[in-house]
Amino acid sequence: MGLIGHNRGPSLEGGVSWRKHCWSAARERLLPTLPIEVVRLRVKRAKALGLDYKTYAGVRASTGHDVVAFLFSSNALRVSLVRPAMPPDREAKLAVLNCGRLALAVAPLSPWMVEAANPSLLDGAHPAPFALAAFSETRRVLRDALGKLPSDQVLLVGDLGLERDWCAAGRLAGYLPAERYFG
Repeated sequence: MGLIGHNRGPSLEGGVSWRKHCWSAARERLLPTLPIEVVRLRVKRAKALGLDYKTYAGVRASTGHDVVAFLFSSNALRVSLVRPAMPPDREAKLAVLNCGRLALAVAPLSPWMVEAANPSLLDGAHPAPFALAAFSETRRVLRDALGKLPSDQVLLVGDLGLERDWCAAGRLAGYLPAERYFG
């Protein structure tokens, strides 16, 4: 078909299974096959970040960039007024992390309280966006926390559904639940 807007893909008149086969085959031809050396380097990088390869590859595919830093909420780090230190398993994971490590102090915690939880493991702590803040205010707070870091190269590790929304506001690379990252 030579109609305007036609992408020369398979016809939509056939059955569902035929269309699925045609689009799957077209997608396979479109996606490049990575050399084994590149895959090995990416597996090694995923391991250095404490991520499984599937998660790391998903972030790379969606953003086109590597992860340069993690942004942890104080909830994900399990820092609270009752327990002002991080649990040992979280300390151990952060100690070997080979990239930037920032934290957001969720109220009533202050940034200095989160930094005091283990100052050698964090590159800095900042106040988290207010729970009922407008989208633009949330974006501003997250942008201030990231400083000069490109937001699409920072992965957010959080513990609450509300924190997942910060990902869109801050235009971050992605969101990981704390139990999946530290689990």
